[in-house]
Amino acid sequence: MRIPEKLKRGDEIRVIAPSRSANILSADGIELAKEQLERLGFKVTFGNHVFERDLQNSTSIQQRVEDLHDAFGDGNVKGILTVIGGFNSNELLPYIDYELIKQNPKVLCGYSDITAIANAISTQCGFITYSGPHFSSFQMKEGQDYQTQFFTQCLMQEEPFELKPSEQWSDDIWWRGDQGIRHFEKTVWKTYNAGAATGELWGGNLCTLNLLQGTKYMPTIENAVLFIEDDEMTIPETFARDLTSLLQNAETIKALIIGRFQRASNMSEEQLLFILDKHPMLKMIPVLYDVDFGHTQPMFTFPLGGEVQVDASKGLIKLLKF
Repeated sequence: MRIPEKLKRGDEIRVIAPSRSANILSADGIELAKEQLERLGFKVTFGNHVFERDLQNSTSIQQRVEDLHDAFGDGNVKGILTVIGGFNSNELLPYIDYELIKQNPKVLCGYSDITAIANAISTQCGFITYSGPHFSSFQMKEGQDYQTQFFTQCLMQEEPFELKPSEQWSDDIWWRGDQGIRHFEKTVWKTYNAGAATGELWGGNLCTLNLLQGTKYMPTIENAVLFIEDDEMTIPETFARDLTSLLQNAETIKALIIGRFQRASNMSEEQLLFILDKHPMLKMIPVLYDVDFGHTQPMFTFPLGGEVQVDASKGLIKLLKF
């Protein structure tokens, strides 16, 4: 896997909306996110159709693909951030000019529904994409230091580094109201099964990744280190079903890292351990859970198609190629 050119201060970042549009955000939120990225030294520009909106808070396939192609084809643009997640980025996959993107590798970062388009671009174009903050994530105030630290380390530096647990986490709906009222809990990364492994990293949002199964856009997860998470729309039963489907896509994997669940999912530790206990392969590889990525805040950034070292005995995750 090729590594796209790292970002540096002064670079232009293009904001696009492969899923939901930017006008579901408040004007104040958009300005906060833009200002935060500008403080990091970036110039922020927006795709032509980012602020348009249809019946499902998105835009047409043609408009979204046009903004994607423009971002990769514009020589001034060095990095691409998605506005937010949603439900429909996989609609774009048959219509993307992968040769154009392959010839213009760039940082592409987002999470949740962006799992589909990011994994597809990595598999079809042969370069690393990133699961990490959306543009909208940068409007968050408390927890932003952790998020920004690992965003910049992953996208701006070349030396391998360890991902560390945050001090505290929350899944409050901070973006709908007063950011001054947050409810945080102490962060603890937990070990289901000890052991160490090094391998190619794939994953993202579990139910979205599973949309790619049976298509040419699905990464090869055989002997991979899987990073998976899901949002508040999952429940223990659907997570169990989706995890089983993914594990059946590979005879063996090297390690499994599970992002922290939102409170609304009702995924208790008892339920999660019950689900993991069903799979003999998970008793033979390193498995960590309640880790800082996915739909709780803050989150770290990780490379799809990159290389990672995991030691579940020590709670260690180190990015080697990103």
